[in-house]
Order: sequence, then C-alpha cells, then structure tokens
Amino acid sequence: MSTTRAPVRSSNEDEVDVVVVGGGSAGLSAAKILARSRRSVLLIDAGHGRNAPAGGVHNYLYAEGTAPATLLEIGRSEAHAYDVEVVEGTATAAAVLTDPRPGGPRFTVTLSTGDEPGRTVEARRVVLATGLVDVLPDVAGLAQRWGRDVLHCPFCHGWEVRDQAVGVLGTNPMALHQVMLFRQLTDDVVYFQHTAPDPGDDQVEQLAALGVEWVVGQVTAVQTTDDALTGLQMADGRVFARQAVAVSTGLEARTDLLADLGLDTTDLELGGVVAGHYLPTDPAGLTATAGVWAAGNVAAPMAQVITSAAAGSGVGAAVHMELMGEDIEVAVAALRARRESQASSFSAATEAEVCERVLGDRRHGAAL
Repeated sequence: MSTTRAPVRSSNEDEVDVVVVGGGSAGLSAAKILARSRRSVLLIDAGHGRNAPAGGVHNYLYAEGTAPATLLEIGRSEAHAYDVEVVEGTATAAAVLTDPRPGGPRFTVTLSTGDEPGRTVEARRVVLATGLVDVLPDVAGLAQRWGRDVLHCPFCHGWEVRDQAVGVLGTNPMALHQVMLFRQLTDDVVYFQHTAPDPGDDQVEQLAALGVEWVVGQVTAVQTTDDALTGLQMADGRVFARQAVAVSTGLEARTDLLADLGLDTTDLELGGVVAGHYLPTDPAGLTATAGVWAAGNVAAPMAQVITSAAAGSGVGAAVHMELMGEDIEVAVAALRARRESQASSFSAATEAEVCERVLGDRRHGAAL
C-alpha cells in the first residue's frame, strides 16, 4: 500500500510559500490559518497599528476592552506556535518575477530591519494587510488626543463617551450622520460645522428635533486641562466646553509595495465626496495582480478590528486553496512526465532483449 506524505517546506529560509505584509489583526489571522495548513509564512510588521493609540478594542468577541498591544502579543504568540516567522521591519520593495517555474516563487520582497538592512525573500504569494492612515483635520491639539477623547467610530468607542458632552467636528457631508449616531449615546451633542458643507433643510430640522446645537465657523484648537479634553476653541475666540470630540477622518490606505506589484488605490466615496482611498479586490480578497491578496483596512476602510480579523482568515484560507490547486497541477504534470518517460524507454528492442534473457527458446513471436 502506497502512502502520500504531507508537503515538505523548503529548507531555504529566503523562499516561502507566503509573505504577509502587515502584522495587525488581518495579517496575523491570514498568517495563522496558512501556517496551520503547513504553509511556510513570513510576516513583516512595521509596527504602525491603526488602533495603537486606543485604550482598548471593543466589539471584539471574547476580547472586549483588551488593549491593542495585548492583542498583538496574543496574536504573535499564536502565530509563533505554528512556526510563522514574524519580523519587525519594513517591506521596502517587491517585484513580480517574469518567468516563474511551475509551483515556484512568483515574487520577491525586500525587507529592512535593524539587523538586516537588505534581506530579500522569494514567495509564491503575497498578502497585503498594511492597513490605513487616519488623516485628521488641522486643528491644534487634536492629534495629541487621538484615540483617547478624540475618536471617530461610535461602534468602536462610543460606549466609552456615553452621557458625556460630545462635539462632532464636521469635515465632510457624513458628519451629520455621525451626529445622529452619537446622539443615540448622549443627550448632549454639539455639531461644529467647521469645513463641512451646509446642511439641507431636512437636516436642519433633524438637528432641531434632536436638540443638537449647530455651531458655524472654524474650530482652531482643542483645549485640555489635567490631561483631559475640556473644550473646543473657535476662530472668533468662543470656547465650547466638551469632554470628547468625534471627527470623520480621511481614510488613506497605506501604499507600501503597491506600485512595485502593479497595483493602485481607488477613490473611497462617502456622501458624494472622496473621503480617502483603498485597494480594490474581488470578494475573496484577490487584487488585480495574480497571486497578490489583500485583507483588512487597506481593502476595507470601514472594517472594525473583528471584521479585519475575519477577512484575514478568509484570505488565508483562499490563498492556501489556490496554492493547493497549483501543487496538485505540478504533481500531476510530474506523474505524467514519469509515465511518458517509462513508456518511451520500453521499446520493441528492449522487450525482445528482456524476452531473450528471461525465456530463451520458450519465447513467443517472430524473431527480431
């Protein structure tokens, strides 16, 4: 009875099945599910987690309120348990190989770390989980409070500011939608129009019906007292006491390696305006370049942490199945080649020689 062995990983540390770029929830989930299917995985993490400033991650089942740094530590530990190589560094360049061998690497990725300024790795597939950057409006002191008492997502951090005095800083037409979401969490909401367009008549009526004060004019600074946000200052000198500020940020996908891999971002339209850019993929996470996949906020800017983790898991499974199909094709081609070689080597002359040696005068058929 014949037995089939599991695929053996390459012993070359600079050749892997998959390079994952980005070590947040999406990247770690993709790496883990690939490694559990006995794929060799290198994960490169530059350490620029979008949620790093937050005190805790919310609406993440089984991990409610866990600090982002703690989740990262847990995720890396789980990935290490399945032999994922995690490198703290930056992916500085990539290339698509023009003539890859069947079942071999299609890409090179160059990474830089403190110890290895120019290591290049070959990979059969690449998963981009590089996330995005939240672009804040130019208001003095706003960035320093980001992730603390300046926030953007009511589902991620709204509960933590319930019943507080909340200001919504308008930057685009979606600001009024944000007002309605935070109004569910507190009775004390002030809408600062700032740079957002004028609301329509129906929206003005909605603000009045909900008891939301509407302030027109530029906000110039965030005021703090004893390391806590206390108000917003207007260009005309007025100050409005607030305990927290919600703002719609620009959502810009990180463009690491995109040009090298023949990819580009597309406009993210919200409320009829461009609110940022993201990397388009098909529903499974495959980009426009064969063999390059994407998961998390780089491809889905509105995704929460738990959604990004799920997307990474789905992409990891899809990449493994694509590799499995390729492995099978290579194995079948090798089997056919062996059969053809065996068939061609057993010629009529060879058959006659075997018969002569084995049967001698007892052989059948005409003499050659």
